[in-house]
Amino acid sequence: MTVLTQILAYIMQGAELLLVCYFMISCTYVFVYALAGRMYQKRQDLPYKPSKMAVFIPAYKEDAVIVEVAKVSLLQQYPSDCFDIIVIADTLQAKTLKALKDLPIQLIAVNFKNSTKAKALNTAMQRIKKAYEYAIILDADNIMEAQFLQKMNAAFHQGYRVVQGHRKAKNLNTAFAILDAASEAINNHIYRKGHRVLGISSGLIGSGMGFEYDLFKTMMRPIAAVGGFDKELEFELAKRNISIEYLEDAIVLDEKVQKSSDFSKQRRRWLATQFVYLKKYYQSGLKAFVFQGNITFFDKVFQMLVPPRILLLGITSIMTLGYGMLDIIWHKETFISSSYWYINALLLIIAFVAALPHTFYNTSTLKAMLALPSAFFRMLSLLFKLKGANSKFIHTSHGIIKN
Repeated sequence: MTVLTQILAYIMQGAELLLVCYFMISCTYVFVYALAGRMYQKRQDLPYKPSKMAVFIPAYKEDAVIVEVAKVSLLQQYPSDCFDIIVIADTLQAKTLKALKDLPIQLIAVNFKNSTKAKALNTAMQRIKKAYEYAIILDADNIMEAQFLQKMNAAFHQGYRVVQGHRKAKNLNTAFAILDAASEAINNHIYRKGHRVLGISSGLIGSGMGFEYDLFKTMMRPIAAVGGFDKELEFELAKRNISIEYLEDAIVLDEKVQKSSDFSKQRRRWLATQFVYLKKYYQSGLKAFVFQGNITFFDKVFQMLVPPRILLLGITSIMTLGYGMLDIIWHKETFISSSYWYINALLLIIAFVAALPHTFYNTSTLKAMLALPSAFFRMLSLLFKLKGANSKFIHTSHGIIKN
């Protein structure tokens, strides 16, 4: 063996070792929080004096859904004089604006050259003169269950300044909608329930979340994020040791993507956000952990290192099958034992089985899983198409749910 060949062999072995270690750490991380999530217990709500709440609904080109969402949002089992629905109308049609003006809501019209949710929310809070105790953030397609504000209010009165509600699927009408819904359900279990069980802040999702009003207004003011403003809030809250609670029984219905093209647009935005915030916070997160013992902040940064679930599952499956073939067919020895990939695959299977709600164990989900390879390769290809994804707001439209 020549010196060059030996050097190349060492490089390949090093890469092999790094890859298996990276995926073993990622699979173990998901596994630990998935098991922890099984121990989550719902809190018993007690009646509290109603607080004044502002329900913000940013609506960028959401003419198809916003009027109906605004109407349903008014039907909360919560004193009508204690909450206001505030629709931030960004680039809506004239007929939509007219329909909204006929409703007993606050309408704030904006028209930005480059629209973002952060801009819309900051502008709305600048214009509002009325005093509120808490702010609730929804997406333009979100439907709150009738007792949502009541349950959020109970959590606020128990001392939590930031609360994430349980966002679940409004529709399961296509394969990609089912996969999207299953993905969010798994994330709810791991990054919200599992984290709270182990004493770490819940993750934010971007909607169905509530904040102490003055805290939210102050923390939003410097945020100019194009995408993922909720992630920036999550990091800044963690930096300040402000805990985020999760309410599994405070439900908001959210429209899931129905088409593969919408899936790609949405995931491209999410992937870009993950890289942006890893780069922005990894140094401060590590310092906060070493010098201040801030585990939550470090954990939020570490999450940005873990691959999205579909990539984690897809690559782990491919590597496990590849090493298995080397073992069984060619009896070829590798530097890293195939056992490590078998362990990774086992950890991941147990984690996903533990995290996926039983309502998804049906034939519709099995059929939807046929679209998993397509979703995986779409996600994989997006890794090479992230340039510019976080420089302009990527809008995923919502509309009539087709069966």
